[in-house]
Parts: sequence; C-alpha cells; structure tokens
Amino acid sequence: MKQLLAAFLLGSFFAASQAQEKLNVVFILTDDHRHDAMGFTGRIPWLETPYMDKMAKEGVWVKNATVTTALCSPSRASILTGQYAHTHTVVDNFSPLPPNLRFFPEYLQKAGYQTGFFGKWHMGHQGDQPQKGFHHWESFTGQGVYFNPRLNINGERIQYKDSTYITDLLTDHAVEWIRKQKKGQPFFAYISHKGVHDEFMPAPRHKGRYANKPIPYPSTINLTAKPNSKIFGDTTLLPLAHRAASDPAYNVKDIPSWVWAQRNSWHGVDFMYNGRVWFDEFYRRYCETLLAVDESIGRILQTLKETGQDKNTILVYMGDNGFLMGEHGLIDKRNMYEESQKVPLLVYAPAHIKGGQILDAVIQNIDIAPTVLDIARVEKPSQMQGNSFLPLLKGAKIAWRSKAFYEYYWEYSFPQTPTTFGVRDGKYKFIYYPGVWDISELYDLEADPEEKRNLWRHPEHQETVLRLRNELWDWLEKTGGMQVPLKRITEKRGDYGNHQLY
Repeated sequence: MKQLLAAFLLGSFFAASQAQEKLNVVFILTDDHRHDAMGFTGRIPWLETPYMDKMAKEGVWVKNATVTTALCSPSRASILTGQYAHTHTVVDNFSPLPPNLRFFPEYLQKAGYQTGFFGKWHMGHQGDQPQKGFHHWESFTGQGVYFNPRLNINGERIQYKDSTYITDLLTDHAVEWIRKQKKGQPFFAYISHKGVHDEFMPAPRHKGRYANKPIPYPSTINLTAKPNSKIFGDTTLLPLAHRAASDPAYNVKDIPSWVWAQRNSWHGVDFMYNGRVWFDEFYRRYCETLLAVDESIGRILQTLKETGQDKNTILVYMGDNGFLMGEHGLIDKRNMYEESQKVPLLVYAPAHIKGGQILDAVIQNIDIAPTVLDIARVEKPSQMQGNSFLPLLKGAKIAWRSKAFYEYYWEYSFPQTPTTFGVRDGKYKFIYYPGVWDISELYDLEADPEEKRNLWRHPEHQETVLRLRNELWDWLEKTGGMQVPLKRITEKRGDYGNHQLY
C-alpha cells in the first residue's frame, strides 16, 4: 500500500511537467552552516539572508533536518551514498573512500541526466581529481582557500588570481554551466561551497557589514558555578569575558568532563584557536562570510528564470553540518548538541510544491540521495539506508521515522571530542560516550531546547534513558554498526592548511 501511494504521489508531482521531460535538480551544499543562521529564524536579529528567506517563504523549510555525523567528510559521504558513516566507512576527514561506494549522481547519469560538480569534495584526501558520477567537474584540494583558488576543471588545473573569491567563482561557473544546458535535457548541478568554513573570510564587499553589531550570546556560553566553588574554583578568574550573563538554569554539575575540558581548548570559548581569535569578531565574520553564499542562491534562482528552467527545476539548499557559536562554551561541531547536529534544509519548487510550508518530519542527510533519485524517477538502490521525503514535501501522510540516530568517531587530530553515539526521538535526546568513564546525557528538547539541564541522573527519567539506550544499540546492531570501522591512514601535520587567523 505504501509503495502504491508513493507511486501515485510521484505521478501527481510530475503532472505539471511534460510527459517526456524530467525535472532538473540543483543541490547547494554549504560548510558549517548552523540551522538557525538564516534571517527568517530570528536567531540573529541583524542577519540578512534574503534568498534563503525567499526559499523558506515560497518553498519548504525542513525544520528538523539533522546529519548523522557532524563532520565534513562523513556527512558528505552520507549525502552522496545515502548511508550511515559506519556503512560507507568514511568516518573522519582522513579515511580513504572505499572503491565500491556508489554515488547517487552515477544513477542520474544512467537515467539520462547531465551532471556537474562545483566546489569542495574533501573526502578521503582524494585531492581535486574528477570523481565518478559527474560529466563536468570543478574542485580544489582539501578545504581550499577563500581567495585566489586553484581549480581542477575536468582534469586541467587553473590558478586564479586578482583576489578571486571562491564563492563568487564557483557561482560564476555553475551559472555558465546551467546556461549551456539544452531544454528537454535534464541536469543535476551540485554546488558545494567552501563557505562558511573557518577561517571565515567574507567577500571584500561584505567585510565590516556587521561591525559593532551586538552578539546574541547563547545562554550556555558562561558557567553558573558560584565563586570559590569547590568544583570549579573561583570562576570570576575564568577568561569568559564575553559580556554574557550567567544562566542559573544551566546544570553545571552534570556537564560531562570532556565538555568542561574542551572549553579551555582549541575548540572552546576560553582558548579559541590557542587564544588567537576574539569571539565577537569570529561571530561577525561568520555572518559576513554567509552573505556571499546567500547571494549565490539568488544568482542561481535568477539564472533558472532567465533560461526558462525555473518551472522545471527543484532547488535544494543544505548545510553539511552545524556549528556551535559558544553554546556549552564550545565552537566547531563534531558533538551531538543541537547547533552541531541540526542543519539548514530548504526546498524550492513553487511550480510543484506548495510554498510557505514548515516540515517537522525527522529528515537526515542520508535522505538526500533517495529524494533526488525519486525526483528523477529512479528507484532507490537497495544499499541506501535513507528514504525519499518527496511525498512529505507534497503533504502526503505516509509512514516516516520518528527518530534520528547519530555517530561520531574519535579523531587523532582533534582528540578533545570523544566517540559519540546518540538518538533523538523528537522530545528526548540521549547521548552516549562509549569508552569514556563519565556521565551520559539526556535532554527534554521540548522543555529545554538549549540543552541546559542534563536529566541523565534524575530517577524519574531512568525508564527513558533505558528505552533510548536500547533503541540506540538496536539501531547499531540492525545496520551493522557494532564494530568501530578503524582504518590505516597516513596523516600529515598541516593537512588543514597554514591558517592565518585574525
């Protein structure tokens, strides 16, 4: 019955298109874009994202989009394969890609689509070489640079100069490629921006746009322990001079020890990047760097309209993982806190999908591949663990997951964050740290969306802890995740570049 309903809905979805014409798809992926850093959410009152706002107003905002691993390479591999990290085994930024992985653009090629890739690949240190599944290829090595990049364009390396800005360059080339596509020939464009990865560098036209804007500090950036506390000592001496008021609701007693330690580390607000970065400037540059990404969306929308492709193209915008901006005293991602696990996800197709929708379903990055294939009328391959949420975009009432699972594996390069497994079921989130002699975490996300009160020790919540713990282990067992997928890797110090921090 479910398959028959999905087939009926899919047929209705394409009713507005000519029988012989398949819809195009443009997928825009950004780096480290947190779920609420969009103007329409109101989280940052002065943030301007007019084109993201347009996508939300005239399209669908997937409010509960999460990644299965909050780290670049594992998440990007999950997007391309539709699989969990323990299945595709790209568990960190160094693990090589297994040769047997199948990327969803390969299936699009077989279905007659022209496919193009523009931007950051960054998986398994594959460099900038063209990858399978794409007719047209443009990429750079590793994290790349914001200014004067070197691109590998279909095997030819071209060095750009004169302060060429990477977000604009990738958009220029994607626009040019889209304009060359013939009417009636379906295409898939994968635009993978470097922005807004640290270190944040806005386009020159945007630098200083938000100078002196007030920072909306999170309630958990500061500690609440009283001075001369036996646990933390004199907290008035801690370098938390961010003018953020302490929140008495923050359950400091039940902060895991690794979080407490990380506050005063490379990824903590007390010693950010070895003390070389001022938090306020860090925050503002993040927002300024995002401006060019939003403009890129606008240029893609305008190009589709000018070429007459706007009525037969689906535009999807997503972040590869979130990013903490002082929450729990941390920056970066990797952990399972909301700002790390949740990502922006917008779908825009006003000719086919009712606009102004807010989709509350639990959508994960493993669902992107099946959904794009569904749009292209390609049956989901059996190895994909995600599902198409295309029927949900059309308002169908179908069976759908109620839980989002999470995994992260300890990294040699950034040892502050332990291996993490977890599950969220809408109301509750359970976080478990295997191999760490410390407390786990349980949060009531409805009553405590900022995750300030760890309920793991509370007697009245022990049944919930046990239930979610069992569901977590059931998921790992069912999906073949009971073994940590260790790999022999060759890691070079300096793989992350010679950062010139401000």
